[in-house]
Amino acid sequence: MHSKGKGSSGSSKPHSQSPPEWSNSDKKEIEEIIVQLSDEGHTNASIGTILRDKHGVPDVRLVTGERISQTLSRLGQSSGLPEDLMSLMRRALRLIDHLTQNSKDIHNRRQLELCESKIRRLSRYYRENNQIDSEWTYKRDQLRLMVE
Repeated sequence: MHSKGKGSSGSSKPHSQSPPEWSNSDKKEIEEIIVQLSDEGHTNASIGTILRDKHGVPDVRLVTGERISQTLSRLGQSSGLPEDLMSLMRRALRLIDHLTQNSKDIHNRRQLELCESKIRRLSRYYRENNQIDSEWTYKRDQLRLMVE
């Protein structure tokens, strides 16, 4: 978005409708593991990685029929803000802390501006789709309270 890269690269997931035979396909057990990992403080992405690496579930959506975040919200375990918005706000907080000690670092000042514009753009999307409160706004002085 804010770089000079062109095009898309990377791999795509294979298109399949059912989980492989070798995978763990017990829906109740997987939901219990998801709730347990969420209670331990893991993010949705890290829950998916742990399920893949330790529990033999290559794709949670093929087994449960829904994303990890949808499973957590159905079971009443959802967090306040979406994970991608929180990670952007954590990044902005790290940049703000860096700039308080290094006030002449103009390159990272620009990166902070770009990061904050991504936060505003993403929050506008989430407000329009009713995933966050319609009154929620990004404020730099209240950022530390929102992240921690």
